[in-house]
Amino acid sequence: MLVISIVLEAAVAIVAALAARAGRPYLYGLSFTFAVYVLYDFARFMQWSVEGALLSALFLLASVSALVAVVGLWGESHGK
Repeated sequence: MLVISIVLEAAVAIVAALAARAGRPYLYGLSFTFAVYVLYDFARFMQWSVEGALLSALFLLASVSALVAVVGLWGESHGK
């Protein structure tokens, strides 16, 4: 299941990056968020020892970038 999750997360990250390049730059935030998920899950899959503080910082950045992406999507749908 973890491998399937990694593949799906990577697909979302790639599609979001492509959409961002096509004129929706706030979607880079969504791409970054899912790239962090891929990194985290891949580290778990490889059984790497990753510090809690590093993961906390990455997840905080991922959450902020996801929020920016969602606000951008919301603004786009409301004509802003």
